[in-house]
Amino acid sequence: MTVAVIADIVGSRLLDDRSRTQAQIEATMAEVDRALPVAVTPMRATFADEFQAVFDELDDALAWLLLLQLSLPDEASLRFGVGVGDVGSVASESSDISDGPGWWRAREAIEQVHAMQDRAVPRARIRIVGGEDEDVAMADRIRFANAYALARDELVGAMSARARRLTYGRCLGRTQGALAKEEGITQSAVSQLLASSGAPAIVAGYAALTERSS
Repeated sequence: MTVAVIADIVGSRLLDDRSRTQAQIEATMAEVDRALPVAVTPMRATFADEFQAVFDELDDALAWLLLLQLSLPDEASLRFGVGVGDVGSVASESSDISDGPGWWRAREAIEQVHAMQDRAVPRARIRIVGGEDEDVAMADRIRFANAYALARDELVGAMSARARRLTYGRCLGRTQGALAKEEGITQSAVSQLLASSGAPAIVAGYAALTERSS
């Protein structure tokens, strides 16, 4: 399986300091790569407000994107189109060009999630598109993953910056005590904030996604 991911910045034209936000996003992506090095081609800026990455497995892509969503600052929200399908190179004298069904589907997916944001699901951030020729098992897997992503996006989108930081730490196995010390609050406050934000479900979902590679 090949999974192509396209990301773009939500509301990029409205940012006060586009260059600073770009630098924050790229630094966060590098941090997530160190925490979960599963990308075949790590996510990097391509043009305008877009980024691209390639993964071997859908679970790897979803786990990596979750960590990225949790660790981005408030002013640097991204949306993601995930395309299941082959990617390849196009010969060019000036540069390496990646093309193929995976990218076409990722583009379709990001257009879908953009439309969902504009209508009934403003916190939607991730959409997955496969090919019309997918077998039944894969088609079902994509359908279930989209349902999971919608629920996950709603929870993460409602979290405060601190709740996201704490959830990120718990996904990576850090103790509540260590997180409390870092935040300068009590362990009880950490526990209460995690519980009230829905973090336990997010952490359990992350564990399920990474179980294969752990």
